[in-house]
Amino acid sequence: MLRFNLSPTQVLVLGFAFIIIVGALLLNLPIASKSGQSVGFLNALFTATSAVCVTGLVVVDTFDTYSLFGQIVIISLIQIGGLGIMTMATLIFLLLGKKITFKERLIIQEALNQISVAGVVRLTKFILMGTFLFELLGAFFLSFRFIPQFGLKKGIYYSLFHSISAFNNAGFDLMGGFRSLTQYVEDPIVSLTISALIVIGGLGFSVWADIYTKRCFRKLSLHTKLVIVITAFLIITGAVMFYILEYNNPATMGNLSMKGKVLSAVFHSITPRTAGFNTLSTADMTMASKFLTVILMFIGGSPGGTAGGIKTVTFGIIILAVFAVIRGKDEPEIFKKRIPNSIVYRSLGIMIISLSIVVAGLMVLSITEKADFLMILYEVVSAFGTVGLTLGLTPHLTVIGKIVIILTMYMGRVGPLTVATALAQRESSRKELLRYPEEKVMVG
Repeated sequence: MLRFNLSPTQVLVLGFAFIIIVGALLLNLPIASKSGQSVGFLNALFTATSAVCVTGLVVVDTFDTYSLFGQIVIISLIQIGGLGIMTMATLIFLLLGKKITFKERLIIQEALNQISVAGVVRLTKFILMGTFLFELLGAFFLSFRFIPQFGLKKGIYYSLFHSISAFNNAGFDLMGGFRSLTQYVEDPIVSLTISALIVIGGLGFSVWADIYTKRCFRKLSLHTKLVIVITAFLIITGAVMFYILEYNNPATMGNLSMKGKVLSAVFHSITPRTAGFNTLSTADMTMASKFLTVILMFIGGSPGGTAGGIKTVTFGIIILAVFAVIRGKDEPEIFKKRIPNSIVYRSLGIMIISLSIVVAGLMVLSITEKADFLMILYEVVSAFGTVGLTLGLTPHLTVIGKIVIILTMYMGRVGPLTVATALAQRESSRKELLRYPEEKVMVG
């Protein structure tokens, strides 16, 4: 009998791939389509990857194409992908009363991006309870709009679907015609509820636990402080910039009331972090707004949550490292704490690997797709950041284009560093036995 000795990172990488394949096979069934005919395996694979990677990019509209069975498969894949393979596995183990082994705890530690294996099962229980609570609360608030609009049964279903999709930063919707949430641009119930779910899901599970247990900013860990400050900074700065850039654009905010302008500015500052819903036409935005969206999509949400991108803390540490160099400091400092250079190197590694993935995808799509540079850049960064926003290119992708975006979404969700580590089969316990002499070089 063959035995596979896989590292935790390899288990996660292969686990996500397995769920995607199973989802693609289910979505490829005729029963998953409203027409009663298969959507085609590549389209099914694209949708399954987008759902598991909680992206939201679709080559066929979710409502117009998929039956109730197909929609339930999609939202199930979103829930599994958002929470993570091991979090869902832990739920099953707990329901069955099965003991969670040390190796399984190591995989959970890797999946949740935790520093230590201690307390990971307790954290997982907290995550599961918090997730279902927030999703139910989100559905409750959305029901005030969807039940009067769609009726009781359909309204409840729509409320649950969009709450789960928003909390997991997925961006899938059931509005049809690739419209997303544009009809609710001036609706505070939908806009604010979806925005709140996106932010909460994107903060990171360990941040929830830290806030819940300490409940005082001064006592919070440095990681939690960084997440809160950087998230708030990006949302406020983004909202102000979108408001200024789109205020007089007749194709977006120009004809909206003041309430609509503010709601849409805040919403479009939050959704690139990495949800993929939109209340304004992204294709009609100004060039500056599109580029701002690309930047926000690349940064993404926070570590250990449902969001993608290089993550807020990675971005923050790189900025702090730059300031440290300018000030002549050896290591970044903030909140009277010092960040070790090993974390800076890791952040730089994530940044370079991420940029490499984006550039590679951009190069291929520039050859295969008939679209302008910004449209292709927008699409690739959206896929890598698991965002789901598009300027209209997704439904028109070529076969090669679809495959490239599938791979980009997968690597963006699993994590560039996790993928690189799994492929390299690096053993973290291995120590350096040889160190070469140091010599300085000129840079800059």
